Amino acid sequence: MSQARSDRYREAGVDIDAGDELVRRISPLAESTRVPGATEGLGGFGGVFDLHAAGFPALGVQLVSGTDGVGTKLMIAFATGIHDTIGIDCVAMCVNDILAVGARPLFFLDYFATGKLEPEVGQQVVAGIAEGCKQAKCWLMGGETAEMPGMYADGEYDLAGFVVGGVTDETRIEPAHARAGDVLIGVASSGLHSNGFSLARHVLLNEQKLPLDQPLGNDTLTLGERLLVPTQIYVDAVQSLRDAGVAPHGIAHITGGGMWENPQRALTKNLGVTLDIDAMRAMRQPIFQEISARGKVSESEMYRVFNMGIGLVIIVDPKDVDTTLEQFSQGPLAAKVIGKVQECGDGPRVQIPNISDQPIS
Repeated sequence: MSQARSDRYREAGVDIDAGDELVRRISPLAESTRVPGATEGLGGFGGVFDLHAAGFPALGVQLVSGTDGVGTKLMIAFATGIHDTIGIDCVAMCVNDILAVGARPLFFLDYFATGKLEPEVGQQVVAGIAEGCKQAKCWLMGGETAEMPGMYADGEYDLAGFVVGGVTDETRIEPAHARAGDVLIGVASSGLHSNGFSLARHVLLNEQKLPLDQPLGNDTLTLGERLLVPTQIYVDAVQSLRDAGVAPHGIAHITGGGMWENPQRALTKNLGVTLDIDAMRAMRQPIFQEISARGKVSESEMYRVFNMGIGLVIIVDPKDVDTTLEQFSQGPLAAKVIGKVQECGDGPRVQIPNISDQPIS
């Protein structure tokens, strides 16, 4: 900590010493995520990443960036006092996005802003970020901690992240790679991930007034714990496919817009998908049914707001379907064929035959 005092600044609501203490606490967490290529990082004005040391050749390499936040899932963390998993969500939302272009995450930066800095809470949040970076095999290069009195209510904060990855000409995934006849493989989510929480909170907490410290039905977790299950990170899953010789023709991270919006983002404009609602229903977790039934939200709308149990869609050549499913059968994530790519002409780009316009019962 600085030897100079900042009493007046502290009276105005900003505690520089608390900021220094947080840096001291989180430095080992950031250091624990160091990977080949990591050079200068936390504590400086900027980070430096050596592509050559990370194993990339000098030519044919592009950097890929992505940024995202956690949304109103943060409000569940505030209400429960559980702050050590929300950082995983922040990393996951960023790294899963850049997987869609074939990138390997390299380094990550976070932005943590609060009205009054509480070092213990900040440490828990960054511990989650560090855990997410470990799962994603990327380096927590640094970030920004901002204390802004009057901007946030007591006990609240905002969190966002920024990831940079690398991709080669050989591993890059583009919409032009997908073809009519390709098969869509749905990969299981861990739950709500970090989308749709405004609707989930409105139904479960505002309308139903359900307590966060009690389980729903026979759940082994309390409602708060269930809602805070962190977003699945798919870096290892995608890498295992590449190691098995599968070159995905497309990847869609299922975030806001759900299954209606995201798969088409991995395709050229002349292509669309037909999805198998029965296969997708088989992957749905109970929490989605609770939201639909209690909030009288139609199945069709649920598939536009939430991931509904499918966090990632991988588009593969038909000849690679068996290998893809076999790879997932050997790991922790369930996967299932959920649809196919087809020419769409002037018709809708996403079709889900027999999806219901009634709530899930």
